Amino acid sequence: MKTKTVSRNTIFILLLGFVLLRTGFVLAQEEEPAVIKPIQVKKELADSLAAGATHVYTLDLKAEQFVYGEVNQITVDVVVTVKDPEGKVMGNFDGPGEGPEPFHFDSKDAGAYRIEVKPFEDASGRYAILLKSLEPIAKDPKKRVDQLMATFTGPGKPGVAVAVVKKGKVIFEKAYGMANLTHNIPFTRETLNNIGSTSKQFTAFAICLLDKEGKLTLDDDVRKHIPELPDFGQTVTLRNLLTHTSGYREFLNLLALGGFNMNEGDYIYKDQIIEIIQKQPALQNDPGAEWNYNNTGFALLARVVERVTETPFSEWMRDHVFKPLGMHNTVVRAHPRQILANSSHGYVANEKGMFEEGRDIAASTGAGGIYATVGDLAKWMNNLRTGKVGGKEIIDQMTTRYVLTNGDTTQYGFGLFIDKHRGLNRISHGGADMAHRSMLAYYPDIDAGYTTQSNSRSFPGNLNNAIAEAFFGEYMKKKDSEKEEEIQTAEFKPEEFDPKKFDDFAGRYELEEMPGFVLIFSREDSTFFIEVTGQPKSEIVPVSESTFNSTLVEASMTFHRNEGNQVESLTLHQNGDHKAKRLHAEPFKPTHEDLLGYTGRFFCDELETFYTLAMVDSALVIHHKRMQDVKLTPSKVDTFTATFPIQDLTFIRDDAGKLTGLKVSNGRTRGVLFEKQE
Repeated sequence: MKTKTVSRNTIFILLLGFVLLRTGFVLAQEEEPAVIKPIQVKKELADSLAAGATHVYTLDLKAEQFVYGEVNQITVDVVVTVKDPEGKVMGNFDGPGEGPEPFHFDSKDAGAYRIEVKPFEDASGRYAILLKSLEPIAKDPKKRVDQLMATFTGPGKPGVAVAVVKKGKVIFEKAYGMANLTHNIPFTRETLNNIGSTSKQFTAFAICLLDKEGKLTLDDDVRKHIPELPDFGQTVTLRNLLTHTSGYREFLNLLALGGFNMNEGDYIYKDQIIEIIQKQPALQNDPGAEWNYNNTGFALLARVVERVTETPFSEWMRDHVFKPLGMHNTVVRAHPRQILANSSHGYVANEKGMFEEGRDIAASTGAGGIYATVGDLAKWMNNLRTGKVGGKEIIDQMTTRYVLTNGDTTQYGFGLFIDKHRGLNRISHGGADMAHRSMLAYYPDIDAGYTTQSNSRSFPGNLNNAIAEAFFGEYMKKKDSEKEEEIQTAEFKPEEFDPKKFDDFAGRYELEEMPGFVLIFSREDSTFFIEVTGQPKSEIVPVSESTFNSTLVEASMTFHRNEGNQVESLTLHQNGDHKAKRLHAEPFKPTHEDLLGYTGRFFCDELETFYTLAMVDSALVIHHKRMQDVKLTPSKVDTFTATFPIQDLTFIRDDAGKLTGLKVSNGRTRGVLFEKQE
């Protein structure tokens, strides 16, 4: 069964979620001549798609109009692409393989817009397209949010709740969709929702309160409070846990390597996190030297609270954090079986487009595990501005960026990200449990912010910024894309870019922070492509002489020349800037016999599990009793890449060249050793 992701929000690197790589780009294929038809609002059109065909629906729009529609995938899995009058891709929509494929977009200029419907890969069959809404882009921010939430409005759909705060007052609060599809219960402003990693700031606040009370210090060795943790020869402090700089294994990614399936509710008991660290052979980095998002650290911090206060974490948080803040509808869920009145169920869309119930991650307490209403989170946001509970000095501690031992400054404080959004300083954190999504963002420059909660895994993160821009756009600088368009108009014209210039950029580049993760750039006549490790080829377009935008996701790549005018590196701009160096060596192309030399059975003492490497259809594949087969792609000698849970794999040899084992990594967890069994 093929795997697809949810929407145009597919990303190359997910820095905040529980997985690292996601696939779902559209494969290049031979196309039939396009079939072009006009389309009208609320007039459904049905048709059949042949493999390789493209159906184009044209729509004449005025400037600044909002369009919302759906393609009903009756017997064919489709990809929907929207293009502006100049042919520029505005968005790609590619969700589950059956059922409705919603799409929406805003027209910037008047003209003929194209809605292209293509089959995914070599599929064929029937579909129907319906434009449900065409109206001016709402100027009233409240009505604009209604437009943005169209996909989550009405019965039969998971829901969303939104609250917007300015100067301590809630100026907008509304809910959409359903909290419970089984019993047809609407999502309301009073619905409790799993806020996932947005919980981290509350755990950090608790530690800071205990520090202020003199019951611990932020520079305590964590082993002072959890002495059963191993001594790795370097002190890991509570401050390291708060700032994701501890060097401990990330327990969710580690367990995924061992076949744990959180989607299916595999249970993790909280003592298991300590046991994971006890089996870790060494720290992944020197404490304080590297920022690496880590749920393990915050799970340990919850245990520290319990050890210091001799009170269950859920009870201590209720009495010392939530009650003083007036957050009477907020609770730490002690375990996934605990009944929470008036809470939402989480939902995941399956391959047929049908919603299924998701399950909370066990043992997430501290790193996640809090259920709250948007109204309660608005109260917490007000405390970020006033420090009424805890004191302003604690808020200042939490919102100060951590400085690594090499002097580099991170974009993280204690349980909070600190960055800018279109020129405004922003304090924020998002959350993603298995089937819930959340975001809390506060803009101190304008004393305003917002929070969103959803019980749908499909809730796209870009809607959060759109909500902020609807309410606070007057205070913000122009979007980067708008700046790029101005540059294109004044200085750079994409249509005049000489395709041959791209040959300087073509080649393979490896991300410095993720060895084995390779970006491959190529040209076919005047069309340019990127192919990312574990993902199919997709098109990119020039926006300057050295910068190219992805047509599928919000990402761009800037190529850099050295003093000799040779292209030796690039920067991937997506959720920050990520450097990549050019690989001059030819990609490793092992023979069938070479691949056979890697086969065998490998055991990991740390995970107490086996991998069996075997040849399947001329490819090297990992078999594991609790995973689907993982195909390995050669990268360089003895190094292979794959898709989650295995990002990259490196074989180990002794001095005589004999294969003795392998190490696997997936970003947050690195260098897990498997020894070859004779």
